[in-house]
Amino acid sequence: MRAKQVFSRVGRAVSGNLARRLRWGWSALVIGGAVAVAGAPATPPRPNILLIVADDLGFSDLGAYGGEIRTPHLDRLAREGLRYTQFYNNAVCVTTRVSLLTGLYPRQGPNWGGESGLLKRNMATLGDMLQTAGYETVLTGKWHLGAEWPQRPIDRGFGEFYGVLSGGCNYFNPAQPDPPFYGGQSRPFAHNDQAITTFPEGYYATDAFSEHVVQMIRRSAASAEPFFINLNYTAPHFPLHALPEDIARYRGKYAEGYEELRRRRYARLTSLGLLDPAVTPLSERDPKSGSYRYDYPIAAWRELEPAVRQREEARMEVYAAMVDRMDQGIGRVLAALEETGQADRTLVIFLSDNGGCASLPLPEQVEQYEADNRGIPVGDGRGYELLGAGWGWAVNAPFRRFKTWTYEGGVATPMIVRWPGVIAPGTVTDAVGHVIDFMPTFAELAGVGTSERSRGPLAPWLEGESLVPSMKGPAKPRERPLFWEMYGNRAVRDGRWKLVWGASERRWQLYDLATDRSETRDLAAVHPERVEALATAWSEWAERTGNVQSREPGS
Repeated sequence: MRAKQVFSRVGRAVSGNLARRLRWGWSALVIGGAVAVAGAPATPPRPNILLIVADDLGFSDLGAYGGEIRTPHLDRLAREGLRYTQFYNNAVCVTTRVSLLTGLYPRQGPNWGGESGLLKRNMATLGDMLQTAGYETVLTGKWHLGAEWPQRPIDRGFGEFYGVLSGGCNYFNPAQPDPPFYGGQSRPFAHNDQAITTFPEGYYATDAFSEHVVQMIRRSAASAEPFFINLNYTAPHFPLHALPEDIARYRGKYAEGYEELRRRRYARLTSLGLLDPAVTPLSERDPKSGSYRYDYPIAAWRELEPAVRQREEARMEVYAAMVDRMDQGIGRVLAALEETGQADRTLVIFLSDNGGCASLPLPEQVEQYEADNRGIPVGDGRGYELLGAGWGWAVNAPFRRFKTWTYEGGVATPMIVRWPGVIAPGTVTDAVGHVIDFMPTFAELAGVGTSERSRGPLAPWLEGESLVPSMKGPAKPRERPLFWEMYGNRAVRDGRWKLVWGASERRWQLYDLATDRSETRDLAAVHPERVEALATAWSEWAERTGNVQSREPGS
């Protein structure tokens, strides 16, 4: 089935989901009254929800967050809405996605008949909840939680799906397997239950995902029911693939290197009022700056050989072009909301699934990596380039580290929310939020009683807290701590205090985020009793949820 044919298939009804849920003994969701917030403006009834997730986007990539990349549509969204400065994900793609969809921390059980994967059958998804509440449900782009029944989007509450079922893929030809250095696996692509194995000339995945959502908005505009659309871009996740006209816009713009990029972004972040330099200094490069698998040294830009610098520049130019193209698509999606009269009744949210990615091939893969890309320009669909450690660190300015780490550079994300008539334009909040908060937030907006949302007696409870109060007014303290574990990296945040265990450092470090958001001053020796209390809380959480030295793939 050719990709250009899938858009003629919109509107297909997916039958049998409710029957399968009942056969598995999952209890029905109960529709109740939405929770009122005292003193807040009246919440419009049952808004449409458009949840947009970027893949491997750095904290400071967007213009609205200090970046130099051209993102006018997301910047406009920020001017018309709210920016969060302390919103969190789970450090890698797949763990963030399962938490976002379920309101639970990743890796929770139980296993049903030895099932693998993070999305268990007894876990309700946002699609399940909102579909039961009468919403039209759509998921477009990256899924990454299972490619076979019963773990596909259409099995888990989404009436319409178009995209890649497993990880990132070739942008020009998603049917092309990964190169030898990356394992050579294929990435299944589908429209609902139909596999797509051929793609037309001129195909580009980011554009296709945008266009599918545009058509879904136009289709849904004729319905009396609200819609929930989860648009999951693969951009700017590797491989670095972009269109020549987009790459040309960034030629020569990164010649001064990654240290200078961080300095300039930091200056813009502070001038925008998103960071207080007295509280959030610009962190220095860590002595060891690798992934969980290998510590990649980040050389000073001036020490790189000219040929190496040239290739490095090209990687960042292509990365910027990928972000630019995603923003262009978001512009078309926002225009579709306006053209169909849906803009004023739609809650739009944008965020990233983890910090910028610093992945490089392992030492034993370098020779094959170079062979796979030899003679191919960065950005060309025949190659498979990674962004690398230097730029992967830089795009998370001003924070430490990057994807897979539980320092702020790995788990902090930009998040923009526009909700006309409810959120005041051009506002910023320092409220602490996490992707586990979307389930209780959307349940409140849809009028769903979350206490009745489980799928059976063994189903875990919701972990998150509603974001509605922080969307409507001043930030309130979070009631419960937040926890992380990823490839041996660990963290817990309780109020202003964050305890971090870096897999390479192998010890607990304590930071006061109210005075040191960039985690530059370790206070563990000053407050040993606090370290002990937070470490105990983390251990109890890890035991309860199974988050102990996990080894799930992260991209």
